[in-house]
Amino acid sequence: SVATLEKLQGVARKIVETRRQGWDVVVVVSAMGKTTDELVAKARAISSDPSSREMDVLLTSGERISMSLLAMAIQELGVPSISLTGSQSGIITNDVHANARIIEVRPFRIEDELEKGRVVIVAGFQGASYRREITTLGRGGSDTSAVALAAALDADHCDIFSDVDGVYSADPRVCDDAQRLDQLCYEEMQEMARQGARVLNAQAVEFARRHQIAIYARSTFGSDNHTRVDRIDEGPQERLKELNAHGVTGVTGRKDLLRVSCTGEGCGQCASGVLTALNECDVLSSGVEPHENRLDLVVATENVADPASFALELEQRFAQAGLKVEGGLGSVSAVGLGVGDKTGALLETLDALQEAGVDVITSFTSREALTCLVDVDDVNKAVQAVHKLFLGEEEVAA
Repeated sequence: SVATLEKLQGVARKIVETRRQGWDVVVVVSAMGKTTDELVAKARAISSDPSSREMDVLLTSGERISMSLLAMAIQELGVPSISLTGSQSGIITNDVHANARIIEVRPFRIEDELEKGRVVIVAGFQGASYRREITTLGRGGSDTSAVALAAALDADHCDIFSDVDGVYSADPRVCDDAQRLDQLCYEEMQEMARQGARVLNAQAVEFARRHQIAIYARSTFGSDNHTRVDRIDEGPQERLKELNAHGVTGVTGRKDLLRVSCTGEGCGQCASGVLTALNECDVLSSGVEPHENRLDLVVATENVADPASFALELEQRFAQAGLKVEGGLGSVSAVGLGVGDKTGALLETLDALQEAGVDVITSFTSREALTCLVDVDDVNKAVQAVHKLFLGEEEVAA
């Protein structure tokens, strides 16, 4: 949405139009275009293993560039505006670098600026720890910043603008028959985000659920379509009754997974160290039985700068315990309220993947999702097969 100066100026016009309708407006921005990726590349050119702290200091500069330029663009349109960093906005996080969690928001400075009639532009993706260290919230963290601020400011709702006009039943680039969803409940959206849907961030949806903030996923580029994410009410319940195939709402895929496993006498002793080393990763499936000398985890490496080096280092560090780290893995997930409790849905999924020629390495469920671990090269084919199974035109019409 802010990849170029022209797009950023278009965003400024949209903000000014909203402000002139009488709303107080707080805007959270991400970095421009590929800025974050470029900064990561520069860091890797300097150091093969840059510290997480220095990476956070470096990467937060991308959002500061966006926020200041956007504030200038709004001022050029005759509306007072001010830009604030995450720490200036009162976003307090834990003391974890690269994948911090917001623990409190103190929006006093924002409220003061709104009282002065200004549009407030906040740098997303970042905050400050209780030790006053700069921290980042992980990929997609600007969504989290926005929803956390919406909750702290008691906002009417939170709009998340991107280059798509809502949340789809699958990635439209992978499934031609993917359909935009008008409404999702928090639980469905959170699980879709955890399992790879990139329209919204999982932590952001959790914030919204906890504080009952409605989220509207919208397009920056003119479409009136959107997806509303809010609490379960009669609408979603009635819709679920009409859905065929176990109530599946959407199908997602991921391509950034590692499987970390260990069995044997040394496993129980190294479990704590392994879990600490995986602090920057999101754990999608955990089987930790120290007393049984068994460890089996599936983790996402979205917030790891160099997953291949990370995997090799992890395996070497715990080599004596026999730790095995498998890369090149992805997943396909069918998401819907209660679908993970239905063994029939899992059996149908396994059959559909076998028929499509996709080998399933392992599978696991939560209440809102059933997930199959597959080779990364099979992810798109797996998503297409599972979407056809549950949400293909013939299934929906049945």
